[in-house]
Amino acid sequence: MAAAQEPSPADAVLIRHGETAWSRSGRHTSTTDLPLTAHGEEAARRLVPVLAGMELAMVLSSPRQRALQTCRLAGLGARVQVDDDLAEWSYGDYEGLTAAEIELQQPGWLLFRDGAAGGESPAQVAARVDRVIARVRAARGPVALFAHGHVLRVFVARWIGLSAGQGQHFLLDTSTLSVLSHYRGLPAVKSWNAPQGA
Repeated sequence: MAAAQEPSPADAVLIRHGETAWSRSGRHTSTTDLPLTAHGEEAARRLVPVLAGMELAMVLSSPRQRALQTCRLAGLGARVQVDDDLAEWSYGDYEGLTAAEIELQQPGWLLFRDGAAGGESPAQVAARVDRVIARVRAARGPVALFAHGHVLRVFVARWIGLSAGQGQHFLLDTSTLSVLSHYRGLPAVKSWNAPQGA
């Protein structure tokens, strides 16, 4: 499995949190602090053998309980440092709504282009992500990051030098592990959206 390969010194190991009731139903979840479902907890536990084999320099997590719970169940809770910059994109007025419900209010809406009314713009999320990337690149080894779908999609775009809006091209499921690395000194995607078991 490509995602389980030992990362290189400057790699970022991205883990999207496990399933919640709102992620299952497609509701936009940023500040609403939901726990994992039983399925989400089970998927997080499957990360233990994958992450146990990595010599991580640092473990960072969003402050939201769904990310922290995933981190703890994956066996890294004793090492985790909370980083507010890994919080999910703030959806503002769209919190708790599905994409279809938002479309009724704002036809043609696209988060990665338009941002969220009363929430964050793509540029604001990019600024947060860039701070985390700088932290990762200053570390003396691979860094595990437990976070959320949209913020991690911006993360991969910024890692490889694209705008935050280009995160729209990187789909990301819950309970997945991705590794960002380098190719001949250039930032690269080593594995993306890898599920951990059935």
